[in-house]
Formats: sequence, structure tokens, C-alpha cells
Amino acid sequence: MKTHRIGRLASGAFVILGALSFSAAAAVGYHLVKKYTFGPAEGATREYFDYITVDSAARRVYLSHGTEIKVLDADTGALVGNINGLKQDHGVAVASEFGRGFITDGGQGKVIIFDLQTLKITGEAKADQDADSIVYDPSSKRVFVMNGDPHSSTVIDAKSGSVVSTIDLGGGPEFAVADGKGTVYVNIEDKSELVAIDSNTLKLKSRWPLAPAGAPTALAMDVQHHRLFSAGRNPQMLVVLDSDSGKVLQSFPISAGVDAAAFEPETGLIFVSTRDGMVHIFHEDSPDKFSESETIKTEFGAKTMGLDTKTHNLFVDTADFAPAPAPTAERPHPQRTPIQGTFHVLVYGK
Repeated sequence: MKTHRIGRLASGAFVILGALSFSAAAAVGYHLVKKYTFGPAEGATREYFDYITVDSAARRVYLSHGTEIKVLDADTGALVGNINGLKQDHGVAVASEFGRGFITDGGQGKVIIFDLQTLKITGEAKADQDADSIVYDPSSKRVFVMNGDPHSSTVIDAKSGSVVSTIDLGGGPEFAVADGKGTVYVNIEDKSELVAIDSNTLKLKSRWPLAPAGAPTALAMDVQHHRLFSAGRNPQMLVVLDSDSGKVLQSFPISAGVDAAAFEPETGLIFVSTRDGMVHIFHEDSPDKFSESETIKTEFGAKTMGLDTKTHNLFVDTADFAPAPAPTAERPHPQRTPIQGTFHVLVYGK
């Protein structure tokens, strides 16, 4: 009896110690694990950066850097290559089944097509001015390009590289996500709405308001549970929507200048990055209940983000920023500007 009691006590102590160890590990949270610094983009006259695309399966990270796309090894941060000769690039979409990548060049109103293995440019497709966000829809095998100022989406056949159609969105599009089942969802920034596109018929299926968020930019999705995560700048809020009905289920305040969001199915975490230098993390407790998890302090300007679903690491990029100039009548609220040649990538993990 005594031996069994000691065994039970030891077992209980082990459970308690294990629980304490788990709590201590959980309390550490996300922190900076790596930093990669790069020089100015070839031919660039200013420091500019935009979307980050992580291809977790291929272990590559695509960084939009003004006149180039920098391609990194997702594990080591080593520079795999540069795709140069662009005017002002924004986003990258990967169509692995066709061995092709697609880059939006808003400065030229084009989509640049490249080979995923060699990173060589193999063609281009005409989009429109301010070609910005881009997403590949595996259901229709089409690439959807969001043209901001023209309020449209250019649709490209991923296999042939040919333009299929142009869709009038009725407002300025920002981030887009595809559910892989025939629907592409798009934030409409100037209307504070979200629209759903049938990726096969290319017709708009629905248009939903995003209050209490406004001026939505970032967008992510939990495909399995039909949940959309749309984040806006004015008001600064993240809203959770039912992707079938458009009903807003929950909302949370966030910091200023949101520009990217990601959802991780394995952990149920939602990540939202902002220009203020914050990554807000929320947790999907259930499909109908969400809670705040933690907030990572990054660096000012680190508003774009990519998630590596294999390692659970977050990639954000930014630069060093000059102080804001003094206000003038023409510019009463001047912004800080990035210093050319100071572009760097920050990797956060646990």
C-alpha cells in the first residue's frame, strides 16, 4: 500500500510539474527568432515593400520589394534568387500544379509569369493599372488579380497564361482569398464591404457589409468551418464572418495600419499584422467563439506578413524609417518614410 501511495504521489507530482512546464512554455509565446537584411532593390529610387507569400510545401518565401521579387529559403533565409526588371510589384500567387508563379506589377498594369523552378520570367498577361492583390483558385484553375483604382478583377487561366475575363467589382479591391471550392472572397476597401465571386461563372454572388470594421484590407479564411477574418483600418477592427451568410459573428479592436492576415488550421490561430508594428493573435475556440491570444511587438512599418504552416513561423518585413517631417498646409499629417537600402525580414516563432 505504501509503495502504491508513493507511486501515486510521484505520478501526481509528475502531472503537476508537467502542467507547470507546459504553462511556462506556453507563456513564452511568439518571439523574434531570425532577422535577414538586404540592400536596395535593383533600379529602385525609393524603398518599397508589399505582400509576402510563403509556399510552405516548396519551402520558399516570396517578398515583394519594389522592382524585384526576392525569393528566400523558408528554413535558412538564404537568398534563392531575385526576379528583377519590375516597375512596382505587389503580390505573388503560386500555381504549383502548372509550375508557374504570377506577379502583379501595378506600375505596368501587368501580371508577370515565371517558372517556379528556375525563377525565370516566361511571359506576361495584361491586367490594369494598380494591379495589386492576387490569388490562385485551385477549383477553377484561374488566377484572380485585384486592380485597385479601376475597381476590377482580371481573371487569368493559370495553365495558358491567357486573360479570361475582367470583372467589375463595384469598388476598390484589396486582399482576396479562395476557398478552393469555387468561391473567391474580396475586401472592397472604399465601400467597407466584402464580395464573393463565383470562380467558374465569374459572377458576383453576394456583397456584405463589414461593420463595425471599415476600409478593409487584410483577409484570411478558415475554409473548413466557413469563417472569414476581415480587418479594416477605419474603424480599426477585425471582424469574423460566416462565409455562407455574411453574418458578422464577432469583432475585436486592433492597432493602426492593418495590411495582412493569416489563419492556421492546425492551431486555430488568426494573425493580423499592422503598420504600427503589432501582430495581433486570436484563437478560434470554436467556430462560433473567438478570443484574444497575444500581441507580438514587431517593428514600425511591418504591416505585411506571411505564415509558414509547416513551422508555424511568421515572416514580416519592414525597413528603417526616417522621422516624420514637420506638418505643412499641403501635408498636415506627414508620414514617416522608409530609408532606402534598409529593407529587412523578421521571423517570429515559438
